[in-house]
Amino acid sequence: LMAGNMLTLQLADFGAEVIKVESPKGDTLRDWKNGGKSLWWKVYARNKKSVCLDLKQAADREKLLALVPTAQVLVESFKTGAMEGFGLGADVLHAANPALVIVRISGWGQTGPYAQRPGFGTLVEAFSGFAEKNGFADKPPALPNLGLADMIAGLSGAFATLAALREVEVRGGKGQVVDLSLLEPMIGVLGPDAAIFQHTGHRPQRMGNRVESAAPRNAYLCGDGKWLVLSGSTQRMAEKILAAVGAPELARDARFATNAARLENVDELDRVIGDFVRSRPLAENLAHFAACQVTAGPILTVDELVRDPHVKARETLVDVTDAELGSILMHNVFPRLSGTPGRIRTPSPTIGEHQNLLPKS
Repeated sequence: LMAGNMLTLQLADFGAEVIKVESPKGDTLRDWKNGGKSLWWKVYARNKKSVCLDLKQAADREKLLALVPTAQVLVESFKTGAMEGFGLGADVLHAANPALVIVRISGWGQTGPYAQRPGFGTLVEAFSGFAEKNGFADKPPALPNLGLADMIAGLSGAFATLAALREVEVRGGKGQVVDLSLLEPMIGVLGPDAAIFQHTGHRPQRMGNRVESAAPRNAYLCGDGKWLVLSGSTQRMAEKILAAVGAPELARDARFATNAARLENVDELDRVIGDFVRSRPLAENLAHFAACQVTAGPILTVDELVRDPHVKARETLVDVTDAELGSILMHNVFPRLSGTPGRIRTPSPTIGEHQNLLPKS
């Protein structure tokens, strides 16, 4: 639902002409509504065009096939084998355009014993080990409350698309199929868990806001009920944190002198830091830690985020004109390129708004 929309958004933001082929019912994101408004669609369909085709109809399949010679990339996220069922498998598409890059998004990949299974990101977030290691030790495994697997797959898929295009454009090679599962990028960002298990027998543990690799690292409650996060991922930063909370002597204490020792004694470490943070309101904590050059920051709510001066100065969020709602606040183009920056050119399209791009019947 989301991986293909994120992948093509990245390409569209940097100038690609993206034609979204929608069924007569429209893309599913149109049905994800907040306050009766299709805000998911309006954000992730910016810079795109829409044509409406029913691929169950032979005439519409022919119209799609007629677009293929004009394209460099085709992205699909049907269940594995669906394109072949439409008579639009890779062999047919490459016969129409040998240089075409075909990106096939699925939950589990185009091969393997699970290839035919449906694969929403939720299943992948559980299967990959993410849910098992996410959350607090005394609570059940926790799924993310966003489309994490889809978003990661979309971003890695955009890279893979450009790598495949480079083979065609720079090396003079042929088009190829990009087999993009949701599972493999998800596993790729979870760290060396498999290697750790292989060599130590250790399985990741649910640790809440802590991590197994470094201490201190946690969220701490301030005196005014707001939250602050601290991270001491290097020895030097951990020593700065100890000094900042009024306990520089702990850097020489055998219980806290090394990262391994701090991990062994993390409960006591968090008690010392927590007591200090809890004695002051968030603003005072932030000012103090900034003066001490400590890596600390606030946990923001979305209303605080949109008002933040850094977010405003960098235009990280921008208002995009929308015919229906007046404007839509959404994330700006990222990453930022100095010579060829992307930009938001057009708002999300209505269903079939660009039907004129299709060949005449």
